[in-house]
Amino acid sequence: MTRDKNILGQRPRRVTAQTVADRAGVSRSAVSRAFTKGAYLDAEKRRKILSVAAEIGYQPNALAAGLKGGNSHLVAIFVGDLRNPYDTAFVSQLVGALNAIKKWPLLIDGNDARAATALEEVLRYPLDALILRGGSLSGEIVDQCARYGIPMISSGRPITAPGVDTVCCRNAQGARMGTELLLGRGRRRIGYLGGPPELYSSCERRAGVMAALEAADLVAVAEATGDYTVDGGHVAARALLQGTEEIDALVCANDAMAIGALSAARDLGRQVPGDLAVIGFDDIDMAKWQSFDLTTVRNPIDAAVTEILRLLEARLDDPGKADEMVFVDPVVKPRGTH
Repeated sequence: MTRDKNILGQRPRRVTAQTVADRAGVSRSAVSRAFTKGAYLDAEKRRKILSVAAEIGYQPNALAAGLKGGNSHLVAIFVGDLRNPYDTAFVSQLVGALNAIKKWPLLIDGNDARAATALEEVLRYPLDALILRGGSLSGEIVDQCARYGIPMISSGRPITAPGVDTVCCRNAQGARMGTELLLGRGRRRIGYLGGPPELYSSCERRAGVMAALEAADLVAVAEATGDYTVDGGHVAARALLQGTEEIDALVCANDAMAIGALSAARDLGRQVPGDLAVIGFDDIDMAKWQSFDLTTVRNPIDAAVTEILRLLEARLDDPGKADEMVFVDPVVKPRGTH
């Protein structure tokens, strides 16, 4: 009969510490001490408990330990919009780095109301920390996280709030450096393809482009916005290039849109870099592909992830430490499209 229930998909009951205690003929507290590093327990009794636990498939409940005031090792990451290849690469490296220090991420995708609701649900768990990555969060959620006393790190958007540390690229500086590279090559009729205006990175990168043009007594000859995706960049760049034929350079707010712009230029018979230079921002893996060979500005993932882990460990060691705002430096990567 039991076999039939298992076939029908009835979930087996979780093996508990009490089950181990009964099977090993010891107290429930002895089982707890057997799995607690440094706790005193007779060596033979510990061996017996661990042997029984391995036999019946018991593991201590980490969530229960977290609820009792210990570390759950759970870290929630608000990942933003993973359609952007840079965000996907960033989150992948961040997850790997967290795993290496025995932290287990819970990922929340998107930047709409549904994602905000999911975040509120995740806050019911005993989180060690919360990382806000990309997109935007309401001030109410930030305040809610602060009230719970959860260590927070904002990656990619400065947030000034008690107990919140920030890691961010110098977006405006990077965009200005990229634009100055084009100006140094004699480009004067420069257009700009920006990202969603509500995103901090998009606003900062636009500011950097416009500052470089102003310093050269120039203005952008055309401007459009896309959605930080390859397809969105293709559509926006094609419309922009068709509407303003005198453009001799196009600064794109990220690499995905720049790759879409290269496709649009090819569709329209514009030679890159002969009569049109294209530059991106981020330095995703695709930018290095021979078929694109995209000149871009590197938004360094390694440096940002290293700083996130440093801030996380420092905050966990000292929850009352002063807030930190860290900026990582962009690097221009000249390739074949400028």
